[in-house]
Amino acid sequence: MRILQRLIFVIAFAALLPGWAAAQAPASSLDQAADRIAAREQQEVQMLRKYSPIMETYIQDMRPDKELGAVPKKDHYFLGTAELSQGVVFHSLLDAKKGGGLKLNPLAHISNLFGGGYVPEGFLQMIFLDTSGFDRQHYRFDYVRREFLGEVRCLVFDLTPLPKSGNGRFKGRIWVEDQDYTIVRFNGIYEPERRTFGLSAHFDSWRTNVAPGVWIPAYVFTEETDLKNYLYGHVRFKAQTRFWGYNLGRAGHQEEFSDLKVEAPAPIKDQAEAAKDRSPIEARRAWYQQAEQNVVDRLQSAGLIAPPGEVDKVLETVVNNLEVTNNLDIQPEVHCRVLITSTLESFSIGHTIVISRGLLDVLPDEASLAAMLAHELGHVVVGQPLDSQWGFSDRTMFPLEESLRYFSFHASASDEELADKRAVDILKNSPYKNKLASVGLFLKKLDEESKALPALVSPHMGNRVLRTPELLNAAPEAQSAKLDQIAALPLGSRIKLDPWTDQVELVKAKPVSLLSEREKLPFEVTPFFPFLTRTPAPGSSSTVQAGGSSKPDLAKKEPQ
Repeated sequence: MRILQRLIFVIAFAALLPGWAAAQAPASSLDQAADRIAAREQQEVQMLRKYSPIMETYIQDMRPDKELGAVPKKDHYFLGTAELSQGVVFHSLLDAKKGGGLKLNPLAHISNLFGGGYVPEGFLQMIFLDTSGFDRQHYRFDYVRREFLGEVRCLVFDLTPLPKSGNGRFKGRIWVEDQDYTIVRFNGIYEPERRTFGLSAHFDSWRTNVAPGVWIPAYVFTEETDLKNYLYGHVRFKAQTRFWGYNLGRAGHQEEFSDLKVEAPAPIKDQAEAAKDRSPIEARRAWYQQAEQNVVDRLQSAGLIAPPGEVDKVLETVVNNLEVTNNLDIQPEVHCRVLITSTLESFSIGHTIVISRGLLDVLPDEASLAAMLAHELGHVVVGQPLDSQWGFSDRTMFPLEESLRYFSFHASASDEELADKRAVDILKNSPYKNKLASVGLFLKKLDEESKALPALVSPHMGNRVLRTPELLNAAPEAQSAKLDQIAALPLGSRIKLDPWTDQVELVKAKPVSLLSEREKLPFEVTPFFPFLTRTPAPGSSSTVQAGGSSKPDLAKKEPQ
């Protein structure tokens, strides 16, 4: 019987072998390469229809500046879910009523003549190169060169829509990884640029590898430096769009459950027999801890708080420095988590301090980070209570997309004032007491830019950034021409986000010496240039390195 089963397997494998070999073999001509790229992109589009990731778009309108070139004058913010199974559909998470929901054709606008503002679906469209007609009948493929994006070797092509191929076609450059011919980056515009009822914009769209053969949209940078439009005048803006939460509900607790092992049939006994019962105060604390855990778990499940990781440990180290030097013995101990969004905000959930990715990004130094944590530690010390209703588990059993409507951690004005005062006292007794001038410089720059960037500085769940006058008055005079005086960093400077697992990590970029004051870019949007890597197959001990590939060297047979 076993021999018969093996024989059937060998016959079936032999039948599949020619097709598999053809798929793995390098393309020998430009036409063959173009056909494989088009076929792979169709598979990519169909694969993405299974997902509903979280999408965040932050836009800064720019104005010319004589000294700095261009500076933000206004900003806009969108946060929602991308319903890719329905096409290009965006549902806002910020409003009580669901926003968006407009299904677009490939002729995507980033602006709306009648609405007078930006359309998030236009930015969402930029994760697709062309969903209808991406082939050699509609495009001319011109081979450019080979190029590495991180450790991923790519073939680079320029795409030009053929005459009479229709509107909404992509014009620009694509980077195609050389193993499965997946497009991992495309940079250009949907033509035509100017529209009767809106406009399109130039964009740079990136995908990252999360499993063997699986690439998902992660980042889109959009920019227009001086688009002249007869309806809108001069259009100058830049925007960052991020995607995450692809794996919500598919990992985490399910994997943890699968790893459970029953080690002993007998019940586990508490070694401290005299401490079985809890006093009323201990029971009250345990109830609030349960409420805290319920809320944190729900926000993580909703893709708003990152899973525990290395960044949390860094934050908790700073908190520990503040506690030890101030003789604070806080029980239960304080933990830290990261809110994944770009808005600058922080809040406390019981004894859990939450600080946003955007705020971590722009902080210039450890002292400024300590000030933000001291502010929330002040809330913990003065005893800002968590609503005890969250101790009942059923109260958190609502649709994940409604989390921002159910949860709010805004402190009252009086509690904020108390926390501010306590934060200053904590900082004066901390290892950072001699570095508060840099904290004041950051707060002064934030105060200066807040009028132009209300969407960035307005919290959606928590509190505005610390603004105490005592720290502001400690700031030195701002000198923009002084290159070693950095008041604030651009967005994306500190934290890297994994779009599949929602894990956050510290950016490991080397320090860069600034050449001019135009490179300071406080609180500004900048382009994305992620270091692309391949996810190794299960059981594999090697990954593709910059010097070669474990598969056939496709670059040796370039399309002619």
